[in-house]
Amino acid sequence: MVFKNIKIIAVFIGLLLLGISNAFAIEDGAKQVVDKFQSELIAVMKNGKQLGFTGRYDKLYGPVSNSHDLSKIARIVVGKEWEKLSEAQQKKLVDVFSKLSVASYAHNFKDYSGEAFTIDSEEETARGGVVVYAHLSIPNDKDVKFEYHLKDKDKSWRIINIVANGVSDLALKRSEYTSILQREGFDSLIAKINEKIDNYSKL
Repeated sequence: MVFKNIKIIAVFIGLLLLGISNAFAIEDGAKQVVDKFQSELIAVMKNGKQLGFTGRYDKLYGPVSNSHDLSKIARIVVGKEWEKLSEAQQKKLVDVFSKLSVASYAHNFKDYSGEAFTIDSEEETARGGVVVYAHLSIPNDKDVKFEYHLKDKDKSWRIINIVANGVSDLALKRSEYTSILQREGFDSLIAKINEKIDNYSKL
């Protein structure tokens, strides 16, 4: 009986330690996801002019897709309107929104003049997520502060929102997209997103 109790206690302690080690592994994973993405972004920036928009887009498609939960973000930015969309419309929105996300990075990070990302800290959120705090140092300019909000997806952390200097990209898009859906409909939203992608490719 004593031996059996010892075995139960040993198993319990083992599971507890496993849980603790997994928690630290996930936490480290969140920071690593952000760090890897930032490194890939800087690498593309360093060759930005030679690559051009199309080259930057192609180089960034994988890094953005692997570090961001684009399908979840697409659902969040349309809020309750998501449930009103057909399965085909939901798939279309995720596809077009994913292209917009990559195009946005390809447009906004087009060249390099000594910029550097630094991860400052990270913390767990009350809802089981992680926020990674970082900043982008820009020569002869003010630093840009970033908050990367990540959630666990299939045992891997993925970015679901980025706050830059206190401005939430998710909040901005949600306000814009839900308004267009309610006033003009789904086809209009897709057309406007495609128009923005086209504009990014020309600037």
